Amino acid sequence: MSSIEITQAISQISELFHLALNGEEIIITENQQPLLKLISLQPKSKRPSLFGSDKGIIFAADDFDAPLQEFED
Repeated sequence: MSSIEITQAISQISELFHLALNGEEIIITENQQPLLKLISLQPKSKRPSLFGSDKGIIFAADDFDAPLQEFED
């Protein structure tokens, strides 16, 4: 998240628009107090899920659903 004083933002508005469209959040301040928040209304593009991409990284043990010893009475 970036912060910029309103007097500077006016002269750089085009650049700020492009930053916001690329997912950056811009806080515009006046006298060092937050005044506006410039964000994109377009949803960020999601990476398509890759079925099986965690193969070999995540696994379930054979005794996954077995009772825990701490709770046996």
